[in-house]
Formats: sequence, structure tokens, C-alpha cells
Amino acid sequence: MTGFTAASVTGQVGKCFLVTGANTGIGYETTRVLAARGARVLMACRSEDKARLAMEHIRMEVPGANLAFVPLDQADLFSVRECAQQVARDEPRLDVLVNNAGVMVPPLERTVQGHELQFGVNHLAPFALTGLLLPKLAETPGARVVITASLAHMRGRIDWDDLDARRSYRARQRYGDSKLANLLHLLELDRRLRAAGSPVRALACHPGIAATELGRHSLGFRLLFPVAGVVLNSAEDGAWPTLQAATEASAQPGEYYGPQRFFGMSGPSGIARRNASARDAAAARRLWEVSVQMTGIDCGLAGL
Repeated sequence: MTGFTAASVTGQVGKCFLVTGANTGIGYETTRVLAARGARVLMACRSEDKARLAMEHIRMEVPGANLAFVPLDQADLFSVRECAQQVARDEPRLDVLVNNAGVMVPPLERTVQGHELQFGVNHLAPFALTGLLLPKLAETPGARVVITASLAHMRGRIDWDDLDARRSYRARQRYGDSKLANLLHLLELDRRLRAAGSPVRALACHPGIAATELGRHSLGFRLLFPVAGVVLNSAEDGAWPTLQAATEASAQPGEYYGPQRFFGMSGPSGIARRNASARDAAAARRLWEVSVQMTGIDCGLAGL
């Protein structure tokens, strides 16, 4: 088998990872593998009960796994700020921030701050959390930010005049838009980190099409679950691109990783394809500026 898999992950003893949405799906599998390689993993989740249950399951496989719960509700920017403050205050180091948590095609809902839920949870929260934790990450040589995008970015189209879906809402389109926003975030974050001479590296990944709870709002997606592991990824396999972006020594800043089989839907991880919209530098800069306004969080990286 060629490409990156969980077996490719080397020892991570002494390193600290923050994984959002770590109690289920890709986040859980990422956490499980990192813990098995000796890492300390901060599980940033909405539900402490679900996080604790996930910890119990991991410790059945990895006795003594170094795991900790951090409260995080990505639908509330106040919670995002509190999460970052707790990590910066309590953790001696932070090597990798894995922005994994997200929502997919729910009915129209809004975040606590009134933003359309998918754009808020999938883009604005990771944008804010990343910005708030960059100073902490910069304390550790080789630190990384991993942003989780999706094949759905291919259909994304940022509606600059209706980011909060006040005029119209189509769930699938808004999901694709939020995933395009993830890759534009990567593009501009990578550019700004390089310009600032920061030691932090930014990378992105996507899991292909994996059978996880993320698709619970989509009937079509749920109908595909029975063939997961044949044409699609299991949650375990879907974590491989995340693990590659987070741990591979040769992973390149600004790069995008994903499954290599069935048009990017499954298989071991490698360099993934992104469309022209995800490489639009002007759109990436504009989204950054808009995101600063919407979140009230500016990490201080100059837009030179």
C-alpha cells in the first residue's frame, strides 16, 4: 500500500496536540492514533460526558493515554476564546492545532453571534481559534496548524453579499462555501506566516468521503454508509490525511492532503487536488479581512 496511513505515524512522545471535535469520527480516530504514539492530546469538545466516554474507549486500547478535556463550542466565539485562553494558560507547550470539528448540511441555524451555522462553525471558529493560539504555537519549534477542508470545496462559491444567509439558504451550497473558506484561510494564513518569518506552519487536509456522524443531516450521505470501506473511507481511514498533515516530517507548509483513490474519496493519503477558486489570492485576502471583522480577532499577522 503506497501513501500515508496510520502506520506511517512515528513516535510523538513529548508533543501536545489540540484536536477539536475529538470525541467522535475523524477527531476520535486522530486522537486515538496520536495517543498510541505517546502524544498528549487535548480533546476540545462541546460535551464533557462524550469526551470522557471517548477517553475511556481510547484507554482500553492505550492504557495510560495522556488525554485531557477542554470545553469548546464552535458555535460560540466566546467559548472559542475561553478554550484558547485555557490552553495558553495551562499547557507548557502546544505543537499542533488540529481544526477538525465541523457541521454539514443542517437546517438553517445560527451561531450564538448570529452567523449562519456552517460558515460560523466550519470557518469562523477555526479562524478565531487559530488566531488566538498562534502566539502559543510560535513558542514551539516546528509547530503546525491543520485546517480540515473537504471535496465539497469544489462546488464552493463565497457569496460576499450574504455570508450570513439572510437572503437565501441552500444547505449543500453553504457547506461547500464553508469548505472553500477553509482552503482560502489556509492560503492566506500560509502567506502571512511566511511573510512574518513565523516558525508555525499551516497545512490542510480532507478525509475523502468517510462514514462519520458529520453526515447525519444528509439522507444521500447516509445511504452511502453501507459501502464505506469499499469505495468510501471508514472514519479510521479518513483520519490518515489529518495525521499526515499533523505529523509527517516532510509535510510542506501550505500543502493540502487527502485520499488518493476513487477521485479523492478513499485510500491512503497524499497531495490532494484543489480547484482554482481555492488558489485565489485576492479572495483569500478579502476573506481574512472579513473574518477579522466578523470574529473581532486579529492575530497580528500583517497583510503585506
